[in-house]
Amino acid sequence: MKKKIAFLSVLLTYVFFVAACSKDDDNSNANRPNDNGTVAQQTATVTETGTWQVTYFFDSDQDETSDFNGYVFTFNEDGTVVADNGSNTINGTWSISDSSSSSDDDDGSSSDDDFNLFFSVPDSSDFEDLNDDWDIISVTSSKVELIDISGGNGGTDYLTFERL
Repeated sequence: MKKKIAFLSVLLTYVFFVAACSKDDDNSNANRPNDNGTVAQQTATVTETGTWQVTYFFDSDQDETSDFNGYVFTFNEDGTVVADNGSNTINGTWSISDSSSSSDDDDGSSSDDDFNLFFSVPDSSDFEDLNDDWDIISVTSSKVELIDISGGNGGTDYLTFERL
């Protein structure tokens, strides 16, 4: 019995030390928060890989997905984003912020992982509608779903990117 207790103690100690160890990732990229396990980090990593298209954009009261038909989005590690449809190129910036200690989340949750998107375009441009600090709903290797609840009119916007 004493051998079993001693073995169990050694095993638990080993498990404790293994679980306490972590990989220290020295990532200086401004788009990626340093916490590797966050939704924000996963979103940055996924988004920087490949090209994307808008498969759903709902602006407060109507579906405006067709405004972005044919545009291919490339999210670069340096914080730039390029939307190109073969004849028009729209340049902008993007970043991910992980402010889980903040309580300013639009959807009322305690997490505040934001996908910040900005295109320097006139207010009349369809791309101006994408300028926001979108809350991240979900992320997979092929889809990023975002939401924004307007502080002004209370309308809810949805934006979904899917990998090409």
